[in-house]
Amino acid sequence: MSTLPDPSAGAAVKAADRAHVFHSWSAQGLIDPPAVAGAEGAYFWDYDGNRYLDFSSQLVNTNIGHQHPKVVAAVQEQAGRLCTIAPGFAVDVRSEAARLVAGRTPGDLDKIFFTNGGAEAVENAVRMARLHTGRPKLLSAYRSYHGATAAAINLTGDPRRWPSDTASAGVVHFWGPYLYRSPFHATSEEEECARALAHLEDTIVFEGPGTIAAIILESVVGTAGILVPPAGYLAGVRELCDRHGIVFILDEVMSGFGRTGRWFAADHFGVTPDLLTFAKGVNSGYVPLGGVAISAEIAATFDRRPYPGGLTYSGHPLACASAVATINAMAEEGIVENAARLGEDVLGPGLRALAERHRSVGEVRGMGVFWALELVKDRTTREPLVPYNAAGEAAAPMNAFAAACKKSGLWPFVNMNRTHVVPPCTLTEAEAREGLAILDEALTVADTHTV
Repeated sequence: MSTLPDPSAGAAVKAADRAHVFHSWSAQGLIDPPAVAGAEGAYFWDYDGNRYLDFSSQLVNTNIGHQHPKVVAAVQEQAGRLCTIAPGFAVDVRSEAARLVAGRTPGDLDKIFFTNGGAEAVENAVRMARLHTGRPKLLSAYRSYHGATAAAINLTGDPRRWPSDTASAGVVHFWGPYLYRSPFHATSEEEECARALAHLEDTIVFEGPGTIAAIILESVVGTAGILVPPAGYLAGVRELCDRHGIVFILDEVMSGFGRTGRWFAADHFGVTPDLLTFAKGVNSGYVPLGGVAISAEIAATFDRRPYPGGLTYSGHPLACASAVATINAMAEEGIVENAARLGEDVLGPGLRALAERHRSVGEVRGMGVFWALELVKDRTTREPLVPYNAAGEAAAPMNAFAAACKKSGLWPFVNMNRTHVVPPCTLTEAEAREGLAILDEALTVADTHTV
């Protein structure tokens, strides 16, 4: 793929985009989408010759990097053999994708229901939970993101929920653990864990345990802050679910497939949910794919009772081919292990060193290639660099930081007062250090907004 500048072609792409494409999460008249000419590995570039180190993995999904040759070849081969077939047929590539996913999920999550993406995976997981239990309510955390479809957006805790929240979807939100901004006035991880579990138990009791179908949590909270749960928290939620007959759903759409240095983030905590949702990294988004991994008990609910759900493209052959190639390449090339090593030896130490040099960094947290820098105005008071859900002029300090990153060739993932460091799992040590050096420079801009 050519990396030579071609501004006229870029202008044509952008003109067509502005004329016809309606973009998500955007005021259409206020955006200026970059025209991308190509991508490879950890980089992508535009038509003007600007090349960016992708520290966002696009939407935290290109875990295997851009244009991995084995995955591209698998999609091409499958297209030449069988492009599509209805989900009611047994197909080799679909069966193999399910086998490979089931072989890496924790416990007995051995049945796989394929969807087109993460939001649909969540929709179907909560539907299964409601049908399995015969109960209506769902509990999820305020600091969360579960998707933009009907049930998923109501489960979501962040402000993207607000315009679509009907207050009638049967969802109750609660506070999860977050020691840096503890809602429980905790001073240690142990206190935060115990108090968060006590709060969740109170929520269950006052909502009525017999009315709650499921509790859904991101194993490691993603867009809402890269919040790694304290030791014992997920196990404590598992125990509460078991005690009250509640289905435990772990959302691994963002944290799965190597992102945290394990195949699934749940593996760090020794916890097996009843249902596990996945997407994104299962095939790095090369073709849309998601799914639900289902426990034996819940799968048995539908042995003689039809499951009332389905999708035209469930287990699409091209998507499954890309998943098979992705999972095999990750195993053969030690990509999950690479993510773990980068987090332990390069990104973690490097980001903590940045925190020592920059007064705008309030906290560093994460694992694998899943990190966040929380930026603050004042380290003592922990006042965020920008207000919660800031927009316009109020968001200017974070916008200036992001602009400084892009000017130096780094594409950041910025959300509220945080920058997330979420590069591909295939990142090399040299690329990681290149990104850290650019972050070091850009943080000097954030520092100018501190007190």
